[in-house]
Amino acid sequence: MTATAAQPLLVAAFGLLGLLTSPLAEALITRSLPRLGGLPSPVIRLTTAVATAVLFALLTIRFGFSPGLPAYLLLGVIAVQLSRVDVVHHLLPNPLVLLLLTAGLGLLTMSAALVPDWSGLLRAAAGAVILFLGYLILGLISPGGLGMGDVKLAAPLGMYLGYLGWTQVFYGGLLGFVVGGVMTILLLRLKRGIKPSEVPHGPAMFAAAIGVVLLVA
Repeated sequence: MTATAAQPLLVAAFGLLGLLTSPLAEALITRSLPRLGGLPSPVIRLTTAVATAVLFALLTIRFGFSPGLPAYLLLGVIAVQLSRVDVVHHLLPNPLVLLLLTAGLGLLTMSAALVPDWSGLLRAAAGAVILFLGYLILGLISPGGLGMGDVKLAAPLGMYLGYLGWTQVFYGGLLGFVVGGVMTILLLRLKRGIKPSEVPHGPAMFAAAIGVVLLVA
């Protein structure tokens, strides 16, 4: 089934899967990373569950029942959880970023073998390296603007974007800074006394990358 032929029932089913996956992911994160504290409040848990369900539905519309769908569903659920953690704790935990990179690579490798699309997998590896080095250089130049967590996150995002194409890598990387800049300006205006370095950049990176995945063919 192609993306254009994805049936409403399939989309609804994966949306429900996202709704159920979110609390499971939060429970696993709480258990494996106790330093983050206990489970978030019921309001936050409901918000993340709805956000994950919406992302699962949109990604299903985008990819259909294709070999690449599981990899991008993983991106969706971890994007929501890492954004939540970054907003609350100003932290992108290494284990979660590493999970996104390694598990995502495994799922993309499986997709490349089934399609087959080995050139896409090589492009994914190159995209990860390119986006990581780009963020690393900017992080070293302006350490107050980017944290090392943001730099590390650039690698899996570059991988996911690279698997789809070079256009996605370019726009995903560029828009990450644009969205981050807009979010920083808004938060500085809404919260007096906050410093630019205190604005989490991870959610902006995820928003830009997933937006490009969904909208740029």
